[in-house]
Amino acid sequence: MKNLKYLLLAGASVLISACASENTEQEATIDPEMEALVTPLDILPAVPDGVQAMSMLGKPLYPGGMPSDALIENLAEAKATYDADPNDPMNIIWYGRRVAYTGDYRRAIEIFTEGIEKHPNDARMYRHRGHRYISIREIDRAVADYQEAERLIQGTEDKIEPDGAPNPQGIFLTSTHSNIYYHLGLAYYLKQDWENALAAFQAGQALGLNDDNIVSTGHWIYMILRRMGREEDAQASVQNIHADMNIIENMSYHNLTLMYKGDIPAEELVNIDPNDPSGAAVAYGVANWFLYNGETDRAYDLMERFMETSSWAAFGFIAAEVDLSIR
Repeated sequence: MKNLKYLLLAGASVLISACASENTEQEATIDPEMEALVTPLDILPAVPDGVQAMSMLGKPLYPGGMPSDALIENLAEAKATYDADPNDPMNIIWYGRRVAYTGDYRRAIEIFTEGIEKHPNDARMYRHRGHRYISIREIDRAVADYQEAERLIQGTEDKIEPDGAPNPQGIFLTSTHSNIYYHLGLAYYLKQDWENALAAFQAGQALGLNDDNIVSTGHWIYMILRRMGREEDAQASVQNIHADMNIIENMSYHNLTLMYKGDIPAEELVNIDPNDPSGAAVAYGVANWFLYNGETDRAYDLMERFMETSSWAAFGFIAAEVDLSIR
C-alpha cells in the first residue's frame, strides 16, 4: 500500500497532458477579457521544491504527512474516472478536489485551470480554483475567481454541492451559490476589504440553507462588523443564533457565535486544540475577540502560538497570518 501511495501521488503531480479532444462540442470560445483568469499558471510565484506556498510571514509551507489510505483510494478512483472522460466537468472537479485533499494545492489549481479552459462558463471551476488560491496565499487571484463565479451564477438555479468528506449523517449542507459567496467573503476578509466581505457573507446567509449556514456566515459577519467598529450592528447580527439550533457540522462556529452573544465565556474556548480546521476556526475567533475588545497582547500571543501548529491551510490560520503580518 505504501508503494501504491507513492505511485499515485507521483502521478497526481505530473502535468496533465494536453487533452485536446477531437470532440469539441463541449468546448467554448474564451473571451479575450477572460484570458488572465484562464491561463495564470505561468506567472504564479515560484516556490522551493516541495513547498506549496510561502506564508505571509515568509515561512515555507509544506504538505502534511502521507495521506491516508482512504484519501489515496479516492484519488485513484477520481483519476481513473477522469482518464475515462477528461472533458466531463464533474470528472475534472472531483479529480482536482481529490488532489487538493492530499495537500497538493498547486496541482489542483492546474486541474481546475484545465477545467476553466474547457468550460469557461462553469462557475464551479472558478469556485474550486479560488479555494485553492486561498490555500496558497494567492488572495488577489482568489478574489478574481470568485468575482467571476459570482457573475456566472446570476440568474441560475442553485444546487446542493456534494462534500468530499460527508458528515456522519450523510447530509450535504452547502450549495454552489453558498460556497461562492462564502469563499468570496473570505477572500475579501483576507484583504481586509470589510465592506465587500460583509456584502458577500450577507448574500450567502440570505440563501437560508440551514442552521449550519446561518452560524458559519454569522461568525464572519459578526467579526467583520466588529472590525468596522459597528458593535451594535454586530450584536444584532447574532440575535438569530440560539443554543438549540440544528447544527450538524459547524459546532465550532455555533459556539463562537454563542460566545459573541455572551452565552459562552471566551475562557471556555481559549484552550481548544487548533491543529485541525474546526479548532483553527475557534482559535482565530477567540484571538479576534481579544483583539477587538482591546486585549491586543493576548490576541497576538494566541495568534503566534497558532502559527506553530500544522493547520496552515485552515482559513482561521490564514486570517491570523494576515493580522500578524500587518500589525
